[in-house]
Amino acid sequence: MENIKSLEEALLIIERLENENKYLKGELEYYKKRKASGRQKHNAKWTAIYNDFVLCYENGMSLEEIANKSNLSVRTLYRYKAYYDSLKKKGD
Repeated sequence: MENIKSLEEALLIIERLENENKYLKGELEYYKKRKASGRQKHNAKWTAIYNDFVLCYENGMSLEEIANKSNLSVRTLYRYKAYYDSLKKKGD
C-alpha cells in the first residue's frame, strides 16, 4: 500500500478506489446476466425434454421422427440416446 501523507491524498485514493469498485460491480452484473453458452446442466428444462425423448423412443419412434416432433437436432437426440443407453447399461 502507498504511504499517505495528507488527507487530500487519502481522499483522492478513496475516490479512485470507489470508482474502480463501481466499474468492477458493473462488470460483475454483466457476467451474472450473460447467458451461459454451450450445453446446459441437467436442469428442469433439460429433464423435461429428455423425458419426452424417452417416452417417444420407448414407443418405437425413430430419431428423425422425434427430431421433427420435438424440434430438436438429430445430434442432440443422439446425445440423449447415448445418455439413455448409459443409464440402461448401469441398470442392467
